[in-house]
Amino acid sequence: MPDTQRKILVTSALPYANGPIHLGHLVEYIQTDIWVRFQKQRGHNCTYVCADDAHGTPIMLKADQLGITPEELIQKVSQDHQKDFSGFMVGFDNYYSTHSEENKHFASLVYTRLRDKGHISKKTITQAYDPEKEMFLPDRFVKGDCPKCGALDQYGDSCEKCGATYSPVDLKNAYSAVSGAKPIEKESEHYFFKLGDFEEFLRNWVDKHVQSQMVHKLNEWFESGLQNWDISRDAPYWGFEIPDAPGKYFYVWLDAPIGYMASFKNWCDKTGVEFDEYWDEASNTELYHFIGKDIAYFHTLFWPAMLEGAGFKKPDGVFCHGFLTVDGQKMSKSRGTFIMAETYLNHLRPEYLRYYFAAKLGSGIDDIDLNLEDFRMRVNADLVNKVVNIASRCAGFIHKKFDGKLSAELSSPKLYQEAVTAGDSIADAYEKREFGRAMREIMAIADKANQYIDTAEPWVLAKQEDKQQEVQDCCSMGINLFRVICTYLAPVLPLVTEDVKAFLNLESLAWDTVKQPLTNHTVNKFKPLMQRVDEDKIAALIEDSRQTMEATAAIQAPIESSPLSDDPISDTISFDDFAKVDLRVALIAKAEHVDGAKKLLRLTLDLGGETRNVFAGIKSAYSPEDLQGKLTVMVANLAPRKMKFGMSEGMVLAAGPGGEELWILEPHAGAQPGMRIK
Repeated sequence: MPDTQRKILVTSALPYANGPIHLGHLVEYIQTDIWVRFQKQRGHNCTYVCADDAHGTPIMLKADQLGITPEELIQKVSQDHQKDFSGFMVGFDNYYSTHSEENKHFASLVYTRLRDKGHISKKTITQAYDPEKEMFLPDRFVKGDCPKCGALDQYGDSCEKCGATYSPVDLKNAYSAVSGAKPIEKESEHYFFKLGDFEEFLRNWVDKHVQSQMVHKLNEWFESGLQNWDISRDAPYWGFEIPDAPGKYFYVWLDAPIGYMASFKNWCDKTGVEFDEYWDEASNTELYHFIGKDIAYFHTLFWPAMLEGAGFKKPDGVFCHGFLTVDGQKMSKSRGTFIMAETYLNHLRPEYLRYYFAAKLGSGIDDIDLNLEDFRMRVNADLVNKVVNIASRCAGFIHKKFDGKLSAELSSPKLYQEAVTAGDSIADAYEKREFGRAMREIMAIADKANQYIDTAEPWVLAKQEDKQQEVQDCCSMGINLFRVICTYLAPVLPLVTEDVKAFLNLESLAWDTVKQPLTNHTVNKFKPLMQRVDEDKIAALIEDSRQTMEATAAIQAPIESSPLSDDPISDTISFDDFAKVDLRVALIAKAEHVDGAKKLLRLTLDLGGETRNVFAGIKSAYSPEDLQGKLTVMVANLAPRKMKFGMSEGMVLAAGPGGEELWILEPHAGAQPGMRIK
């Protein structure tokens, strides 16, 4: 137990409830989880909460597309998210949803407090409106030609080619990304949060509570002037209705961060903890947010200003991180490097990725790269060859020759003390989120431990009758160093930690317990803790990722990026690119299983006189007999691709969240094989 126990509340950004978790998302949750586990290991009272971000236009449209209610969609996605997080041992104390009574209460409370203090204004604005869908269109749901450079098929708020920002009404040749209709302009009264009222407070707060790399960017926003923030949306909208404004709803970005409060309140009601102790503006507890650098604007300006105006505690720190690349490039579906959490877990231990991310992460906002060959080699070199090797080299001798009992004294107390003393620097690195430094310093201890064993050569001593005590002493020393190393790695390797405790016959690997070495202590029989990562494992992961992406290929309504979760890595195409796609009606003349493939079926498709062989990742939803004789839609001009099972000469289209909920697209009645779909 530390001299002063801290009370800490920690959050990660809320994943958007319209899709699965991928490795890019996991950078943040693994980073946060390591920091939380470290705090708990040090004896602090640290609570980690999160929730699904469950509101907004994209969820409303996706649910409509799938023919289900938004409630059904967010419940299904929440189950999938929690399964993925659990698989990677992300240990939330409470995982909830922004679509909750607690969130509705706090959103209304924050709003009414801001309104009553004069921080809310009203203004009539002109917006793009879809006359077919009878709905106002968010900026990202209007597309057209950039008014500055003329680039085609740009979003309604900014141009990806020249970087210009503008209003959707400024686009040339604009169209609704929902229906394709030409938007019209329509007036509506909206509600605004007067962010400028808090400029002086924010300037002071930012300097103390935000990383220095982000302060420069925030200062640019200060210099350009803090604008009033539109916090309302018009019906139809999936969210909470504003208390004094029928037909008006809170914009998702208002109630989403309030979800931190709601999830914590839900946890408080379960545990009896006092909510106000943590959120009262006079609270001396600690509050930290881990987020992606792309959503810093909301967390470092709007969010603390809202809390200040509503009389709640402000964050003690907002920790931004960079994005993930794979093999030096954006995650790619075609290369098989857009890897879903579930796909990874089908092939590799989660702790391999936890360690690799830890070895790469610092306290700044630089992007990190998952180099798959470096990943394989580092896991093998550090975790298997260095750390686990210490125990495997020593445990056999202790078990066979000394009934599992360690020596009464350390053979090298100086070396042991060096390892214990290094814990102060390692703890400092963890606290400052400099995980890469922590991993380097831990591996330095592992190097010294292996050097000690190499020098002692217990395998040589074991053959000499008069050297048996030296065997016990050097192997006991090795196991003691192994215990220190695993204690320091515990925040990163939680499952291994449990196995190590079982081997060492210990109740706890709390941080300070290493100050007392294990002497005259009996350990249990050692069992292998980790296996090497072979090249074929990586190859299988990449191939499975390709199949997974093919299985979920679909024509879908456009989905906005997640408000509280960065996802900057999705591949995009222009309208001109999409116009090149040749969609044809095809008869499934034959369907059959593919030997050795978990997700694929082999389809023989008849396009009206021409047949194609296509591999489709729809095995989880269909059996071959269900498909034969059906009409479907295929991409007929997709370049053939050689797979290990044969040549695939196109792609059939399917929609759905995956698994059993996956449906091939079927053309309208009267369609004939070979007919082109426009």
